[in-house]
Amino acid sequence: MRNSILAAAWLGFFALSALFLITPAGGTASEAAFNADQASAVNKNYFINLDAPTIAKGYTVAAFDNALKLSLTPGILRESTGVDIIELREDLPWPWSLDLISNVYQFEFRNKSAYDNTRPFYIQFSYNQNSPDYKQVFFWDKNYAAWRPLPTRDFPKKRFVRSLIHLPFARIAIFAYPNVLISGRASWYGYKGGDWAASPDFPKGSRLRVYSGNRADFVDVAVNDYGPDRTLHPDRAIDLDKAAFAKLAPLGQGMMDVIVEPLYIAGVNNKILGIDAHGIGVEPEITMPAFIIMAEESGEIIFSRQATSARPIASLTKLVAINVFLNTKPSLNKEIAYSKRDEEYNYAYCKPWESAKLNLSEGEIVTVNDLIYSSLVGSTNNTVEALVRASGLSREKFIREMNDLAALWGANSTHFMEPTGLSPENVSSPLDYAIITSKAYRHPILNKASVAREYSFTTVNQGIKHRLKNTNSLLSLNKYNITGSKTGYLDEAGYCLMTRVKAANGNNLIIVALGAGSRGQSFSEAEELIRYGLRQVK
Repeated sequence: MRNSILAAAWLGFFALSALFLITPAGGTASEAAFNADQASAVNKNYFINLDAPTIAKGYTVAAFDNALKLSLTPGILRESTGVDIIELREDLPWPWSLDLISNVYQFEFRNKSAYDNTRPFYIQFSYNQNSPDYKQVFFWDKNYAAWRPLPTRDFPKKRFVRSLIHLPFARIAIFAYPNVLISGRASWYGYKGGDWAASPDFPKGSRLRVYSGNRADFVDVAVNDYGPDRTLHPDRAIDLDKAAFAKLAPLGQGMMDVIVEPLYIAGVNNKILGIDAHGIGVEPEITMPAFIIMAEESGEIIFSRQATSARPIASLTKLVAINVFLNTKPSLNKEIAYSKRDEEYNYAYCKPWESAKLNLSEGEIVTVNDLIYSSLVGSTNNTVEALVRASGLSREKFIREMNDLAALWGANSTHFMEPTGLSPENVSSPLDYAIITSKAYRHPILNKASVAREYSFTTVNQGIKHRLKNTNSLLSLNKYNITGSKTGYLDEAGYCLMTRVKAANGNNLIIVALGAGSRGQSFSEAEELIRYGLRQVK
């Protein structure tokens, strides 16, 4: 429903932009109108009284050198009323994922009964700084303690937006969505030969109006692909199917400046650009039962819930197991003959078809490197047991070494019953596991293997090819500098995820999220935690 309303509002923008040409022809506004700079310099106040003849003809209230305009067309107001507008200069709660780019204003119709709130009106709102990012007007809703978005059309050349509102009182501001580009460059690609586009910002199913840089021409496109890769092309706002590109510029030009205007933004997980119908507050709304964001170098806890409560961690166990194995200083090129006994240990905790495993036959030879990558990229359980066997330690001593290592690192609520994570008695807390992560990545191969999107190899003696894809889908987004990763799942543990991300200051953040109810929730909420953490340390 929210998207339907939004789409209808967008159409209204194109038909009704001329509303802001209204002037007070005929009836007069009260001479009490003034723009008073308060001596306190805390807030600035503006007031105007609109009498009956004025509202009958329509009036545009323009405050603070036209920084904010309220377009009150005939019929919006039924009776005379005073209009207060305040430029707020006080500390306010800000939405955690957005950038404030305007002054904050509060307007109010003194005579509330004068306004027919079934008839929305338009506001024009200037912003203070140029930004290539998508902008939207939000109002503060104290009932939800959140900023809620309004349908907004941006005029970046003139540095103002126009928006639709239906409230007699509101506190409003313009926020930009960081790195959601609506101004930049566009290239072209060959795909379906129609009015299509690839976007790294707007989800598939979104509809966009793309203008040439001088706004002389435009083409309406539907998003049906992801791209371009912002890590490679930071100024590319969008890529157009060549048929759409050709409507704006010759294909031989290859690249052009564009302005992107969203007509409809498709929702993902009941959110539009990460914001649900209730708006956005000062912290992300995380429903997972236990999580932590920790700065690796300082140990500072940025955001957490149930951080010291021990819970099953499933395959997050593997990171400690491989550390113990690497402490035996093995050669990565050492060849290991596979034994079916390796996978039989797994079946003490699950049925054979339930265990993630690398399909190897008895005596098939692989390298230590292959076993490590398979364990971390594909989260295979039998390969961990093969590493235990190859370590030269008894299985009991290996598990004891895992517990001793966790204790040495200060992870005192952590305990392991076996090395793969199949036992629900393998437990840790978000804080403990963040500490473990901060210690574990001293081995270079862990840095490489845990963030590899996929891994392929051929067994030594039989020449059988194997290919594994990383179980952490956040790696494929190309949005974050991920330096460590591990997923896990058991019925008893729920979906677990550790992600280690390098921030702009060069330091790592560790995000540990335990007990999600679904894989989608695990990834989407972990990404919110990543974004929140990165904004706290930028």
